[in-house]
Amino acid sequence: MPQKSKPTIFHIPVCPFSQRLEILLALKGKREAYDFEVIDITVPRPDWLLAKTGGATALPVMETEDGTVLRESLVLLQYLEDRLPERPVAQPDPLRRAIESLLVATTERDFVATGYQFVMNQDPARREEFRERLWKHYAAIDAFLMRYAPNRTFLFEDFGWAEVVFTPMFMRFWFLDYYEDFELPGDRFARVRAWRDACLAHPAAQQVTREQIVKCYYDYAKGAGNGGLLPGRSRSSFALEPHWSKRPMPPKDKYGRSATDAELGL
Repeated sequence: MPQKSKPTIFHIPVCPFSQRLEILLALKGKREAYDFEVIDITVPRPDWLLAKTGGATALPVMETEDGTVLRESLVLLQYLEDRLPERPVAQPDPLRRAIESLLVATTERDFVATGYQFVMNQDPARREEFRERLWKHYAAIDAFLMRYAPNRTFLFEDFGWAEVVFTPMFMRFWFLDYYEDFELPGDRFARVRAWRDACLAHPAAQQVTREQIVKCYYDYAKGAGNGGLLPGRSRSSFALEPHWSKRPMPPKDKYGRSATDAELGL
């Protein structure tokens, strides 16, 4: 198989798992060393991509120069970290590396799942249940930071591995700010709030905007994920065209009447 000049990452620009890779490469100064190819998730995956992945549809997917195909964002992050060691993002000290891995291993999966379940919830009676569940996850992260990094902004001295993993999720949860009026109340969450805000402001993590997230994830807020269509709609809010910047802001009331394609600028 002929060698390619660059590895290729097949991705969705608004996907948090893809953004993890972009942030890591930005921190390493290697963004231009990788080709990013956009996949339209509002249509079935192309046969050529399914052939590469063995039928798996989840993105991002990386194809290396020799044609090897890898997937799963945390696997890809570790591959890039090992392959590009000149500017390490993960902690080189074994104990510190174990601490940042512990934060990811014990909190990330449930945190992400609850946030997405919350935005997709269509039962107004369950709003407070999801709010409490997400506060519980934030409280667990807050307690972890207070134990291991009470006097630092980030987990360690600089924006690192844990920040790469969590920052795209903090950004996606802008959809909860908009559609569910979600916020972290009071001083109870002061430590995790400071960490989240520093992550959101970091120069290496500016691939997406709040407006983009809110517009593209409208269908998620109405219960349709991954490019699925809602009843009466012919276009997904994840459509690549018209560009999200040319669309109006969606209605905030996710429990009311669904907006039409025309109302969403689609």
